[in-house]
Order: sequence, then structure tokens, then C-alpha cells
Amino acid sequence: MQHIEANGYSVFFNEKGYTSLNHFISQRNYSNIFIISDTNSNENCLPKFLSLLETDKNNEIIEIEPGETEKNITTCVEIWSILTELGADRKSLLINIGGGVITDIGGFIASTFKRGIDFINIPTTLLAMVDASIGGKNGVDLGNLKNQIGVINVPKMVIIDTDFLSTLPQNEMRSGLAEMLKHGLIFDEKYWNEFKDLNQKDFADFDQLIHRSVEIKNEIVMQDPTENGIRKALNFGHTLGHAIESYFLENESKKTLLHGEAIAIGMILESFLSYEKELISREEYQEIKYVLKEIYPFIEFDKNDIEQIIKLLSFDKKNEYGKILFVLLDKIGNIKINQQINNESIFKAFEDYHL
Repeated sequence: MQHIEANGYSVFFNEKGYTSLNHFISQRNYSNIFIISDTNSNENCLPKFLSLLETDKNNEIIEIEPGETEKNITTCVEIWSILTELGADRKSLLINIGGGVITDIGGFIASTFKRGIDFINIPTTLLAMVDASIGGKNGVDLGNLKNQIGVINVPKMVIIDTDFLSTLPQNEMRSGLAEMLKHGLIFDEKYWNEFKDLNQKDFADFDQLIHRSVEIKNEIVMQDPTENGIRKALNFGHTLGHAIESYFLENESKKTLLHGEAIAIGMILESFLSYEKELISREEYQEIKYVLKEIYPFIEFDKNDIEQIIKLLSFDKKNEYGKILFVLLDKIGNIKINQQINNESIFKAFEDYHL
């Protein structure tokens, strides 16, 4: 697959990625190389990566536990301390190999350690491949609040090896698929239509779908790297989706939702809000709702759940001047940003979700 040129870096695919990585490292005088990974990627993905890494530079592996609960400033402090103890300096290279938690936190650690060192992302989950590792957003959660602390800073390159997807359980694949579905809804109706019958797709098709998903995100980010305008489109489904994810993360009586599972619900709810504002037709809304509910498990919400989720909306990153702002669809393949919605409409969206 053809590599993709982004703002200041390139996204390489499969075998070409390792060739490009080895050439890149050989052309730069790094003092040493550090690899951040979690226990899952360390077991399933790191052996292949290390077998293809060609360098005489010393490399150290820093392993953390998997999961969103590790994406916090405490983990950062621990890794900054380890880097210091191991003699990392401003000429060190950090390679993040893992899912979205690893690329998010690894990019943040690299961007802030000694005021910034070079880093490379090697995403190993579908979610990280099509979303988290692309676009330069790096950061951590603040308590249960998603991505409240962070920076925008691009890696030196991203390598997407779809062979790593064979190690993922189905629920993790579905989680990443939510972002691909989102890319179609906000940018490319033809791409959205590709997902209406996933049973007809084979793995070769899926490689191309991943490539197109990365293209879409990159095209949006290239227009608006710092999210002052059109890049907000990528938050479709995330205003309510992140609030749902945070609520389930902090509530011990609830089963924790994967990112994509929460975002899928958010996309259904925000599609209803788009329909209610007459931005999409009833038929478009019903199509979106049907496709997403066929893929993702139904989650029950009671009145208290919804009230608590609405309270969490006040912490959304897109909010401005105390106003909660949504990204809504304006027909499939287009969006409207900075849309205000009242609580009554949100309750109606949840009510329709239950039907």
C-alpha cells in the first residue's frame, strides 16, 4: 500500500514501514532507543518488531499494564523517572508500540521529556491504527475524564502493520471499527456504504479500508492541525460517547465499555440529534442506527445514568465559553460543527436509542 504524507511525517504500511524505519534510524545519530509497550503488545507484537529492527543502538523496553486506567499522569511520572535513570537525553528516540493508550501516553511522554524528544508510533490495534496514532494528539486522562491533559505534537513516522490485528479479540476489532464508520459518516458516504455488509469483506479488502480511513483522518487534520475548525468533525459521536465512556469507567456497578463501544452509542445519539435538527433525513438516521446496533451490543440507560452523563458533558474539550458544542451530521458524508443542543433533546435521543 502507498504511504501517506501527513503534516511533517509519513504513515507507512506493512513491510515498507520497517524498511523506512531502519533507514530513518541509520540516518540519525540517536544516543539510544527506548520502547514503550504494554504486556499484551510485549507478548504478541514486540518479538516481530525487534526481529525486523536493524540498529546497533542500545534499546531498552519499558512495559506498562494494558488498559485505559494506566493512561494517567502517575504512569507518566513513573516512565519519566525510568527514562532518567536509564540515561535518556534529548538525543534519545522513543518508539511507542501498542494500542491507543500506548500511542497517546507515549507521545505525551516524548513531547514533554526534556522539552521534547523524537518519537515513532507503531499502533497494534485497529483503533490505534485508524485514529489514536494519527494526527499528533497526545495526552492522558484526568481521573475519569478523557484526554483532559495533552499536547499536539507529531511523531517522526507511523508504521501500520496489519499483521498485528490477528492477535486482537473481536471486541477490540469492533472498537476500532467504530472510528472507521465515523470517518465514512463525516466525510465519505461511499466509504460508509462499504460497511453495510461486512460479511462480504475479506482481509485484503480490510487492508484497503484501513488505508482509506487513515487517508480521511489525515485529509481533515491537514486542513486544521490544531482543531480550531474542521478537525472538530472527528469528534462526531465523541461528545456523548466520551461522557458515556467516562461514566462507565468511574461507576463500579457498570461494566467498563471499550472506546469504540461508547462512541458507537454516541454516534447513534448524535445522529438522532442531527435528525431532530433536520440535518439528516429519517431514512438516513434509521440506516445509521440499524448498522451500528447490528455491530455493537445494546446498553441499557436509566434516568439517573442519563442525568449523570449529561453532567459530564460540561468537561468536553470542544466546549467554549461555557457552551456544550456538538458535531452533527449534515447528510451522510458532511458535518456541521459548534452545534448547541438542549438537555430535552438529549433525553429524547436516549429514548429513541432504546427503541
